[in-house]
Amino acid sequence: MPQAVFHFPRGFLWGTVTASHQVEGNNTNNNWWKWEQEGHTNGTSGLACDWWGGRWREDFDRAAEAGQNAHRFSVEWSRIQPAPNQWDEDALEKYRAMLRGLRERGILPMVTLHHFTDPLWVWEHGAWESAETAGLFEKFVRKTVDALKEYCSLWCTINEPNVYALSGYANGAFPPGAHNIKRAVGVEANMLRAHAAAYRAIHQIQPEARVGYALHYRPMVAKNKWSPLDALMRSLRYEGINMAFPSAISTGVLKSPVGNLSVPEAKGTQDYLGLNYYSLDRISFHLGKPKDLFTHSDFHEDADLSDNNFIANIPEGFYESIKWAVRTYPNTPIIVTENGVEDSDDHMRPRYLAQHVHQMWRATNFNWPVKGYFHWSLVDNFEWERGWTQRFGLWELDVETQKRTKRPSADLYAAICKENGLSSDMVAKYCPEVSEKIFPS
Repeated sequence: MPQAVFHFPRGFLWGTVTASHQVEGNNTNNNWWKWEQEGHTNGTSGLACDWWGGRWREDFDRAAEAGQNAHRFSVEWSRIQPAPNQWDEDALEKYRAMLRGLRERGILPMVTLHHFTDPLWVWEHGAWESAETAGLFEKFVRKTVDALKEYCSLWCTINEPNVYALSGYANGAFPPGAHNIKRAVGVEANMLRAHAAAYRAIHQIQPEARVGYALHYRPMVAKNKWSPLDALMRSLRYEGINMAFPSAISTGVLKSPVGNLSVPEAKGTQDYLGLNYYSLDRISFHLGKPKDLFTHSDFHEDADLSDNNFIANIPEGFYESIKWAVRTYPNTPIIVTENGVEDSDDHMRPRYLAQHVHQMWRATNFNWPVKGYFHWSLVDNFEWERGWTQRFGLWELDVETQKRTKRPSADLYAAICKENGLSSDMVAKYCPEVSEKIFPS
């Protein structure tokens, strides 16, 4: 095997990602806590990773020691604004302390303002089905950004609005558990309006800010290339899942399978594209799935699958996703805001990580404007309706004792961060089974 190093551009961001409800613990005033208590999830979040109790400090220490120079986390709307006319200054000060903690460790913060959870008072008044919620969100954003702007200038307005809308209102996995495509499109349109309002509000408060959102992008192929029905279903699902927000950012029109909506204020409201990539789907026609618009997704029969067959290791799909982003938004910076895999015993994560970093390097080698990479996740956390059954962390969490145990992939990622690159020696040490794929003889 040749000896080589694939280096990234100077100033490249290397970090990890967390989200408030998944790590803070005891977030009792939001819709997800209510959803858990009603028995819709595989276990409950409980204390989570105890960040609200202060254990963010030790996890930030781990990130810094591993050479990470950036971290993306989210703030919890229900903590900052627990009631319509009430602001919790103590909660804002806790977030300020977290941001100071990152800065003191030489880590650049990226703050997500909405990551799937809503305050109960918003939820009880229609949540994102209500046209009023965009205005409520803007007020929350103004208060929060004004309080945190001393320490942060990189903002993500909304995480995966397509997943929030489709999981909550189309396939029913998220609250409120609905199965109605039209409702899902309405929710996504209101989130788009909120994003646009937040984008302008942030720039008004902090002109130098960089503001975007995080898109869950899912590349898709027709399962049977010879089948026009599979090709049609692939196109239908692709447009429905991937293109609503991007089309509106480009044109001011939100495209959907049930009709297009004009949202002119959304046009041009991003300073970067946040790209979340995990895997690629094969799509086919399925007569028995009318709730999914007769579409079915799966992975190839010999795919390299994660613990619960939830993710297939398809690094080429990552490269294609970046290519799509470059072609869709020429000259717009791209930040990989999430990428990772569930893997409790760390048998797959090292090769998944190395192969995906390699594909990202291919993109930067074409001078495509990829500016950073955030790995999901720093430590095992509560994975929404799937609870504690999925382990995405570089560090393992014992939920009962709160003990953290480093996985081998944490050392691989630390080596990548410190080198600002991926070397043949790293691959040979941590995932030799893919050495020939990444560094062919």
